[in-house]
Amino acid sequence: LLGVHIIADICVIPTTGKTSLREEVAQAVAILRETGLPVQVGPFGSVIEGEFDAVMAAVKRIHEALHAGGAVRITTTIKIGSRVDKPQSAAEKVAAVEEVLRAPRASEAR
Repeated sequence: LLGVHIIADICVIPTTGKTSLREEVAQAVAILRETGLPVQVGPFGSVIEGEFDAVMAAVKRIHEALHAGGAVRITTTIKIGSRVDKPQSAAEKVAAVEEVLRAPRASEAR
């Protein structure tokens, strides 16, 4: 998908034997940020926007780094959205929903 812009929601869960994974999560987020692409960190994953191959390369680097750091297993869940009709960022998607929520509903206008 060369040149296709995507928005990806990524959740990486390394198996380390520890209860807290904040160090590993921080390492994964740092790798995403190193791409220079827009990244939004959330409580259960991170959203990254960019060219398909660049995003997937970052996921690969995360796996390589976490395995090298001692994670025996890693489970990664990725949700990917792409569109080719027009460019749209994650922020624009959220703003579109917020706009609908701000608009008066037909039942409220009566």
